Amino acid sequence: MALTDVKTAVTRVNAMLADLDDETARADSGLPGWSRGHVITHIANFSEAMTRQVEEALQGRLIEVYDGGRPARDAGIESGAGRSAADLQDHLLQATTNLITAWDKVGPDDWSRPILHRNSNLAAGLDACWRELTIHTTDLALTHTPADWPEDFCLHLLDFLQARTPDNIRLVLQSDSTTWENGTGEEVLLTGKFTDLTAWYAGRPAPGPITGPVPELLPWP
Repeated sequence: MALTDVKTAVTRVNAMLADLDDETARADSGLPGWSRGHVITHIANFSEAMTRQVEEALQGRLIEVYDGGRPARDAGIESGAGRSAADLQDHLLQATTNLITAWDKVGPDDWSRPILHRNSNLAAGLDACWRELTIHTTDLALTHTPADWPEDFCLHLLDFLQARTPDNIRLVLQSDSTTWENGTGEEVLLTGKFTDLTAWYAGRPAPGPITGPVPELLPWP
Protein backbone atom coordinates (compact mmCIF):
# COMPACT_ATOMS: atom_id res chain seq x y z
CA MET A 1 0.00 0.00 0.00
CA ALA A 2 1.33 3.41 -0.95
CA LEU A 3 0.78 6.85 0.48
CA THR A 4 -0.75 7.74 -2.87
CA ASP A 5 -3.76 5.56 -1.97
CA VAL A 6 -4.34 7.56 1.21
CA LYS A 7 -3.96 10.82 -0.69
CA THR A 8 -6.50 9.60 -3.24
CA ALA A 9 -8.94 8.70 -0.47
CA VAL A 10 -8.53 12.14 1.12
CA THR A 11 -9.15 13.89 -2.18
CA ARG A 12 -12.21 11.71 -2.83
CA VAL A 13 -13.97 12.31 0.46
CA ASN A 14 -13.40 16.07 0.43
CA ALA A 15 -14.57 16.36 -3.18
CA MET A 16 -17.67 14.30 -2.38
CA LEU A 17 -18.60 16.68 0.42
CA ALA A 18 -17.81 19.92 -1.43
CA ASP A 19 -21.51 20.69 -1.91
CA LEU A 20 -22.69 19.35 1.45
CA ASP A 21 -25.71 21.16 2.89
CA ASP A 22 -27.18 21.01 6.37
CA GLU A 23 -30.06 18.72 5.40
CA THR A 24 -27.70 16.19 3.85
CA ALA A 25 -25.39 16.37 6.86
CA ARG A 26 -28.28 15.59 9.22
CA ALA A 27 -29.53 12.64 7.16
CA ASP A 28 -28.81 9.04 8.08
CA SER A 29 -25.50 7.53 7.07
CA GLY A 30 -24.97 3.89 6.25
CA LEU A 31 -24.07 3.19 9.89
CA PRO A 32 -26.98 2.48 12.25
CA GLY A 33 -27.58 5.35 14.65
CA TRP A 34 -25.16 7.71 12.94
CA SER A 35 -25.94 10.69 10.75
CA ARG A 36 -23.52 11.78 8.05
CA GLY A 37 -22.37 14.40 10.54
CA HIS A 38 -21.26 11.60 12.85
CA VAL A 39 -19.28 9.91 10.08
CA ILE A 40 -17.63 13.15 8.94
CA THR A 41 -16.70 14.04 12.50
CA HIS A 42 -15.26 10.59 13.06
CA ILE A 43 -13.12 10.78 9.91
CA ALA A 44 -11.84 14.21 10.93
CA ASN A 45 -11.15 13.23 14.54
CA PHE A 46 -9.44 10.01 13.45
CA SER A 47 -7.29 12.00 11.03
CA GLU A 48 -6.24 14.32 13.84
CA ALA A 49 -5.48 11.38 16.10
CA MET A 50 -3.35 9.67 13.46
CA THR A 51 -1.55 12.92 12.71
CA ARG A 52 -0.44 12.95 16.34
CA GLN A 53 0.63 9.32 16.10
CA VAL A 54 2.87 10.14 13.15
CA GLU A 55 4.31 13.37 14.49
CA GLU A 56 5.12 11.90 17.89
CA ALA A 57 6.59 8.72 16.40
CA LEU A 58 8.95 10.78 14.28
CA GLN A 59 10.19 12.38 17.50
CA GLY A 60 10.71 8.97 19.09
CA ARG A 61 7.69 9.32 21.37
CA LEU A 62 4.50 7.33 21.91
CA ILE A 63 1.13 8.97 22.56
CA GLU A 64 -2.38 7.67 23.15
CA VAL A 65 -4.55 7.66 20.05
CA TYR A 66 -7.29 9.70 21.77
CA ASP A 67 -6.77 11.66 24.98
CA GLY A 68 -9.20 10.03 27.36
CA GLY A 69 -9.45 6.79 25.38
CA ARG A 70 -12.59 5.37 23.82
CA PRO A 71 -15.04 7.40 25.97
CA ALA A 72 -13.43 10.65 24.79
CA ARG A 73 -13.45 9.42 21.20
CA ASP A 74 -17.18 8.64 21.36
CA ALA A 75 -17.99 11.92 23.12
CA GLY A 76 -16.08 13.88 20.50
CA ILE A 77 -18.09 12.28 17.70
CA GLU A 78 -21.40 13.01 19.42
CA SER A 79 -20.52 16.60 20.23
CA GLY A 80 -19.35 17.35 16.70
CA ALA A 81 -22.01 15.56 14.68
CA GLY A 82 -24.62 18.31 14.83
CA ARG A 83 -22.47 21.13 13.48
CA SER A 84 -23.33 23.02 10.31
CA ALA A 85 -22.32 21.56 6.97
CA ALA A 86 -19.76 24.33 6.52
CA ASP A 87 -18.14 23.58 9.88
CA LEU A 88 -18.05 19.86 9.13
CA GLN A 89 -16.44 20.50 5.75
CA ASP A 90 -13.83 22.85 7.20
CA HIS A 91 -12.93 20.45 10.00
CA LEU A 92 -12.56 17.51 7.63
CA LEU A 93 -10.49 19.44 5.10
CA GLN A 94 -8.12 20.81 7.73
CA ALA A 95 -7.75 17.50 9.54
CA THR A 96 -7.08 15.47 6.40
CA THR A 97 -4.71 18.10 5.01
CA ASN A 98 -2.68 17.98 8.22
CA LEU A 99 -2.72 14.18 8.08
CA ILE A 100 -1.17 14.10 4.62
CA THR A 101 1.39 16.72 5.66
CA ALA A 102 2.41 14.46 8.54
CA TRP A 103 2.69 11.37 6.36
CA ASP A 104 4.81 13.28 3.85
CA LYS A 105 7.43 13.74 6.59
CA VAL A 106 7.93 9.98 7.01
CA GLY A 107 11.19 8.85 5.47
CA PRO A 108 12.20 5.43 4.13
CA ASP A 109 13.78 4.44 7.44
CA ASP A 110 10.85 5.58 9.60
CA TRP A 111 8.16 3.04 8.74
CA SER A 112 9.10 0.63 11.52
CA ARG A 113 8.81 3.30 14.22
CA PRO A 114 6.28 2.17 16.85
CA ILE A 115 2.92 3.83 17.50
CA LEU A 116 0.22 3.07 20.06
CA HIS A 117 -2.52 2.72 17.46
CA ARG A 118 -3.10 -1.05 17.64
CA ASN A 119 0.39 -1.25 19.20
CA SER A 120 1.79 -1.28 15.70
CA ASN A 121 4.12 0.90 13.64
CA LEU A 122 3.91 3.69 11.08
CA ALA A 123 3.57 1.28 8.16
CA ALA A 124 0.52 -0.33 9.79
CA GLY A 125 -0.79 3.11 10.70
CA LEU A 126 -0.75 4.12 7.05
CA ASP A 127 -2.75 0.99 6.22
CA ALA A 128 -5.22 1.93 8.96
CA CYS A 129 -5.71 5.36 7.38
CA TRP A 130 -6.36 3.71 4.01
CA ARG A 131 -9.01 1.48 5.55
CA GLU A 132 -10.70 4.16 7.65
CA LEU A 133 -10.89 6.73 4.89
CA THR A 134 -12.04 4.27 2.24
CA ILE A 135 -14.65 2.46 4.31
CA HIS A 136 -16.12 5.52 5.98
CA THR A 137 -16.38 7.35 2.68
CA THR A 138 -18.79 4.62 1.58
CA ASP A 139 -20.54 4.84 4.98
CA LEU A 140 -21.58 8.37 4.04
CA ALA A 141 -24.09 6.73 1.67
CA LEU A 142 -23.57 9.27 -1.07
CA THR A 143 -21.95 8.62 -4.45
CA HIS A 144 -19.18 6.21 -3.43
CA THR A 145 -20.10 2.61 -2.56
CA PRO A 146 -18.21 -0.63 -1.90
CA ALA A 147 -18.71 -1.40 -5.59
CA ASP A 148 -16.00 1.21 -6.19
CA TRP A 149 -13.41 -0.48 -3.97
CA PRO A 150 -10.37 -1.61 -5.99
CA GLU A 151 -9.35 -5.25 -5.80
CA ASP A 152 -6.09 -4.54 -3.95
CA PHE A 153 -8.07 -2.77 -1.23
CA CYS A 154 -10.53 -5.66 -1.01
CA LEU A 155 -7.73 -8.18 -0.60
CA HIS A 156 -6.04 -6.03 2.03
CA LEU A 157 -9.28 -5.56 3.97
CA LEU A 158 -10.15 -9.26 3.88
CA ASP A 159 -6.69 -10.19 5.18
CA PHE A 160 -6.95 -7.59 7.94
CA LEU A 161 -10.37 -8.90 8.97
CA GLN A 162 -9.65 -12.62 8.70
CA ALA A 163 -10.25 -13.07 12.43
CA ARG A 164 -13.96 -12.60 11.63
CA THR A 165 -14.18 -16.08 10.13
CA PRO A 166 -15.94 -18.39 12.63
CA ASP A 167 -14.12 -21.35 14.11
CA ASN A 168 -14.31 -24.68 12.27
CA ILE A 169 -15.12 -23.06 8.94
CA ARG A 170 -13.04 -22.74 5.82
CA LEU A 171 -14.65 -19.70 4.25
CA VAL A 172 -14.22 -19.36 0.50
CA LEU A 173 -15.22 -16.11 -1.20
CA GLN A 174 -15.30 -16.61 -4.95
CA SER A 175 -15.92 -14.20 -7.78
CA ASP A 176 -15.36 -14.56 -11.51
CA SER A 177 -11.79 -13.28 -11.23
CA THR A 178 -10.68 -13.74 -7.62
CA THR A 179 -10.89 -16.31 -4.84
CA TRP A 180 -10.06 -15.65 -1.18
CA GLU A 181 -10.22 -18.26 1.54
CA ASN A 182 -9.57 -18.37 5.25
CA GLY A 183 -10.00 -20.68 8.22
CA THR A 184 -10.04 -24.44 8.66
CA GLY A 185 -12.91 -26.90 8.85
CA GLU A 186 -16.05 -27.39 6.85
CA GLU A 187 -16.02 -25.42 3.62
CA VAL A 188 -18.53 -22.62 3.23
CA LEU A 189 -18.57 -21.23 -0.32
CA LEU A 190 -20.01 -17.82 -1.09
CA THR A 191 -20.09 -16.42 -4.61
CA GLY A 192 -20.75 -12.97 -6.01
CA LYS A 193 -18.87 -9.89 -7.10
CA PHE A 194 -15.66 -9.56 -5.13
CA THR A 195 -16.62 -6.10 -3.91
CA ASP A 196 -19.96 -7.42 -2.65
CA LEU A 197 -18.28 -10.27 -0.80
CA THR A 198 -15.75 -7.89 0.76
CA ALA A 199 -18.46 -5.45 1.83
CA TRP A 200 -20.36 -8.26 3.55
CA TYR A 201 -17.22 -9.47 5.34
CA ALA A 202 -16.60 -5.90 6.50
CA GLY A 203 -20.11 -5.66 7.94
CA ARG A 204 -21.42 -3.34 5.25
CA PRO A 205 -24.45 -3.85 2.99
CA ALA A 206 -23.41 -5.63 -0.18
CA PRO A 207 -24.47 -3.67 -3.29
CA GLY A 208 -25.25 -6.89 -5.14
CA PRO A 209 -26.36 -10.47 -4.43
CA ILE A 210 -24.29 -13.09 -2.62
CA THR A 211 -25.01 -16.76 -3.18
CA GLY A 212 -24.39 -19.43 -0.55
CA PRO A 213 -25.01 -20.17 3.15
CA VAL A 214 -23.96 -16.91 4.79
CA PRO A 215 -22.46 -17.55 8.26
CA GLU A 216 -22.58 -15.19 11.21
CA LEU A 217 -19.19 -13.53 11.44
CA LEU A 218 -17.15 -12.79 14.55
CA PRO A 219 -16.50 -9.15 15.63
CA TRP A 220 -13.95 -6.87 14.02
CA PRO A 221 -10.42 -7.52 15.29
